[in-house]
Amino acid sequence: MTAPPSLALRATEPRSAIEHRSVTLQFDDNVLLPMLHGEHDRHLARIEQVLGVRLSSRGNRIAITGGAERTEMAEAALLALWKRLEQGQHVGTAEVEAALRLAEGGAEQGEPRLPLADLPAIRTRKGAIAPRSAAQASYIEMLARREMVFGVGPAGTGKTYLAVAQGVALLQTGRVDRIVLSRPAVEAGERLGFLPGDMKEKVDPYLRPLYDALHDMLPAEQVAKRIERGEIEIAPLAFMRGRTLAHCYAILDEAQNTTAAQMKMFLTRMGEGSRMVVTGDPTQVDLPPGQPSGLAEALRILEGVEGIGVARFAERDVVRHPLVARIVAAYGRADEQSRAKKERYGTGK
Repeated sequence: MTAPPSLALRATEPRSAIEHRSVTLQFDDNVLLPMLHGEHDRHLARIEQVLGVRLSSRGNRIAITGGAERTEMAEAALLALWKRLEQGQHVGTAEVEAALRLAEGGAEQGEPRLPLADLPAIRTRKGAIAPRSAAQASYIEMLARREMVFGVGPAGTGKTYLAVAQGVALLQTGRVDRIVLSRPAVEAGERLGFLPGDMKEKVDPYLRPLYDALHDMLPAEQVAKRIERGEIEIAPLAFMRGRTLAHCYAILDEAQNTTAAQMKMFLTRMGEGSRMVVTGDPTQVDLPPGQPSGLAEALRILEGVEGIGVARFAERDVVRHPLVARIVAAYGRADEQSRAKKERYGTGK
C-alpha cells in the first residue's frame, strides 16, 4: 500500500499569519507523482491560477506558498487528487477542476468548506459517483435523507445526472421497486406536429437526456431489460395524470416548463414508500408568454414544508467544460441588464 503524503515538512509559521504561509507536502510514490503534476505540470499550473498560490516542485515534494486560507485550499485539493490516484482513479482536467471547487467549497459565499475526505457519494454497481462541487455534495446528502428534493439551477450542474444516479442506486439495492423518469414535452422553438413518427417517436427526443444518464449508470442491455419489465419507466409528464406512484423513485426533469396545475398534479402522485426529485432551471422557461412556471410557484408555496429539501446551484457549480460556466455567467449578466432596463422604463426613470 502506498504511504500517505508526509506532512512533516509543514512550515512552522503560526496559523495567525494570514498574509503569507508555506506548506510542503511529500509524496512517496514516484510512479503516481507525474500524474499529480499533469503533462507539463498543467495540473499544478491550474491550481496556481485558480487559487493565487505558488507551487514549487522538487523531487517528490511540492511546496505551497500563499495566503493562509488559499494555501489550505491548495493543500486540500492536492491531497484529494493524490487520494484518487492511490485508489487507481483517473486524474485529469475535470478532476482538478472538481477538487478546486470542493476545496473552495463556496467559502467566498459564506458556505462552510467541506472536508474532502468525508464527502458523500452515490454508490452504484458501476462505481461510486462523487460530488464535483460543494453544492453537489449538499444535494447528494439531501437525496439520501429527504423524501422530496428540488434541485434548482443552471444547466451543467449535475442536477438530473445525480438524481438518476441516486435512483439507480436505490433500485439496485431493492429500496424502491422502480424508477419513473418524466419531463414535460414543451416545444422549444419547434412544433411536435412537424416531427416524424408516432407519439412515442415524437416525445423521445425530449426524454433523451434521461436515457443518456441511465446508460451512464447501467449497461445498455440492463436498461433495456428493466424498461421492458417496467422497473424503469420514461414518460412525458402528461402520462402521470390519475396515477399513484408507490414504492418508486420519481424524477421530474425540466420542471421549469410545467404549469402550476401540472406541477401540483405530479407532486400529488407520491405514494407510500416513494421518493421524488424535481429538477429545473428557472431562467430557461419555454412556456408561452404570460404563463407562470409551476416550478417557481412550487418553490414559493412549499418553502419550509417539513420533509422537502431544496438544493440551489449557481454558475460556479457548472461541472461541464469551463467555457460552459462562462457562457452561463454571460447570459446571466445579460438577463440582469435586461431586467434592470425594464424596471427603469416601467418606473419612468
